[in-house]
Amino acid sequence: MKKWITIFMKDIGLLCRIMQYIIVVLAYSFFKQVVVIGSCLFISHKYFSKMGVLIMNIVVTQPSATPVIQALRSLGYNAGTAIADLVDNSVDAGATKITLEFKYLGNDGTIIIADNGSGMDEDMLQIAMNIGSKDPRANRQPRELGRFGMGLKTASFSLGKRLSVLTKHKGAYAQRCWDLDHVSQCNEWQLFMKIPEEVRELMNKIEGDSGTVICIDKLDRFMGAGTANTIHERSFFTKVRRIHNHLEFVFHSIIEYDKVQIILNENVLDPWDPFMIKHPSTVEGETQVLNINGNRIKVKYYVLPHASFLNEQEYKRAGGNRGWRDHQGFYIYRENRLLYYGDWLGMFQKDASCQLARIRVDLPNMADNDWQVDIKKSAVIPPDNAKIRLESIAKFVRKISRDIFYFRTQGSHSNQTFKGSLNTWELSGSDEGQQFILNRNHPILLEIQKKIDDETARLLNMYLKFVQLGSPSNIIDSPKVAEEVIQMVTDARKELVVQFSSTLTKLQVVENQQQLLDALITQPAFDGLNQITLKLILEEANLSYE
Repeated sequence: MKKWITIFMKDIGLLCRIMQYIIVVLAYSFFKQVVVIGSCLFISHKYFSKMGVLIMNIVVTQPSATPVIQALRSLGYNAGTAIADLVDNSVDAGATKITLEFKYLGNDGTIIIADNGSGMDEDMLQIAMNIGSKDPRANRQPRELGRFGMGLKTASFSLGKRLSVLTKHKGAYAQRCWDLDHVSQCNEWQLFMKIPEEVRELMNKIEGDSGTVICIDKLDRFMGAGTANTIHERSFFTKVRRIHNHLEFVFHSIIEYDKVQIILNENVLDPWDPFMIKHPSTVEGETQVLNINGNRIKVKYYVLPHASFLNEQEYKRAGGNRGWRDHQGFYIYRENRLLYYGDWLGMFQKDASCQLARIRVDLPNMADNDWQVDIKKSAVIPPDNAKIRLESIAKFVRKISRDIFYFRTQGSHSNQTFKGSLNTWELSGSDEGQQFILNRNHPILLEIQKKIDDETARLLNMYLKFVQLGSPSNIIDSPKVAEEVIQMVTDARKELVVQFSSTLTKLQVVENQQQLLDALITQPAFDGLNQITLKLILEEANLSYE
């Protein structure tokens, strides 16, 4: 039997070669230019149409496996973004329970992710294991998180060199395994149809009729497996703890509102809400819907409570993993999954007074191209017309944040009103030139002024004016002035110099002009005036020092 098979195979080979010669002869008779290399036929003709067929010089090439694989491993994932990308696949499969298990095995480790989603049959799994299984321009299903069809492979390869997938669909199992050591050795896209037995033993059984388990090992990128720099067990689980926190943040809406349970090393993830929606002192804006290039973008702002309204645990948790200052700004979500946060998208600089402002922006997956969502689903670039709309919203929210931060004017959760008349300080000016002024209409100050005589009131007002001008927040930048030039000074400012100087002389704080000059140049209110100009103003006022 074996002999007949060998003869048959030889006959098939001979038949193929005969067919190739026939094709060459026919092609030459039509096109006059043929090149045969190995088993590949190339017909060289720039643009040639004959018998209704257009012929162009096109050569189909296949990229070399080893360099491409190494490039795919270096797309810029960190451990948190890689694991989040893998969890996306489970969410897309309709899973309601996703279990992650990180095992430290000394010289290596394993990352196992199991879900109770819809699973895959043989054909579906083969497509999923192909490099680039989706066209990012194609329409997506509602709520679908995937985009390029790359995440399963690229995210896994950024962690380790072997990816094994076991899946069950309608009770039927399928399995595949990528081993990058093997790919590098043969330099071909060879995908194993069976999972190695030593790996299969580590993977959980799939309960029910459907579900998927993936296992990543040979964790050279995650823990230095197979190298001289393998990390210790403590460092391994420190990384796992950071991943735990990252997933609580990225999937907080999906966990809370889509009722998906995520368990990491037997610990159920507790969604971290960056907006403190349930706190009674959080200021919550109305949802605005923006039509940006045909996509409906939902925008809603939140201003968190002043620290004085929070207990220690609330304050620490609201600060997140980066701290309060670095959590301000826009939070970009795609189908309820957080993509990007803690930034004003280049519109404003971060500052302490705006750290309470957080703005949620929800995108549909059809807006991916418009917002330039990257392959890792961790960065976005909004279109210019969206930036204009978002900037106006952000200016308004930043103003509310500053009011609360400086004055503790915390509006009620229901009507969002502010008690501005009780502030001792008020903020005037824009983002570029804001200044703090005393609230002269404060009820306590008004009551004091009613009970004092005119001279005392004059002294009090003079003092308050210099308190305001000398506020540290108003004198961050002291201007440099030329000392040898007599400056132009407004009448109002001259009057201020004279009033202050007269008060000091009457109170006998100074005894002569030089002492008065020394006192004036120390006052922040007169930072922009040089000594020559101040001396000229005093001489014109003809003050008495007796």
